[in-house]
Amino acid sequence: MSQRRVQRGDGKRTAPRLTADDWTSEALKAMACGGLAAVAVEPLAARLGATKGSFYWHFANRDALIEAAVLRWEREHTDAVIGHIDAEPDPLARLRLLISLVLGSTVSQDNSIELAMLATADHPHVAPVLARVTERRVAYTAGLFVALGWPAEEARRRGLLAVTSYLGYAQMAHVAPGTLPAAEADRRRYVDQTVRLLTV
Repeated sequence: MSQRRVQRGDGKRTAPRLTADDWTSEALKAMACGGLAAVAVEPLAARLGATKGSFYWHFANRDALIEAAVLRWEREHTDAVIGHIDAEPDPLARLRLLISLVLGSTVSQDNSIELAMLATADHPHVAPVLARVTERRVAYTAGLFVALGWPAEEARRRGLLAVTSYLGYAQMAHVAPGTLPAAEADRRRYVDQTVRLLTV
């Protein structure tokens, strides 16, 4: 958290000064636990040890916070992941790394945030970002299959299959985690088999 304590003229310290990032981070945590309905100013302020005045310093209203939090989710859960994957030069290794990373994220708080976004897909601030994220993920994954030699139409089908497989895995991790591989070696084998099935 990027809070900074401010030194007063009399040498005493005031409450931490929050940034907009602190608020969006807490909003995403709230969404992971209770969906969009859990993003409420007063409970967030209480958890941050702040006042509502601090909130209104950064955001005009709750909708502005939701919009900023959703855009942050897009940056961290799509843009940053793609940037990380692109550092790998080999397309097959990129595909394997992508699948490994996204399946691995289903055992963390990230999965709950992802499912919260899907559950509120009709919200006016969520819908356009979710549509953009989904298309970017499918297009990026399809691009990996193009790089592996498939024509564009078939690469798109395989990219779509990969993304929908991830979404199904994420849902299973949420509702029936015991059905998924638990040991690290088993998860690696699952990733290997998924890559083989997608590239035959």
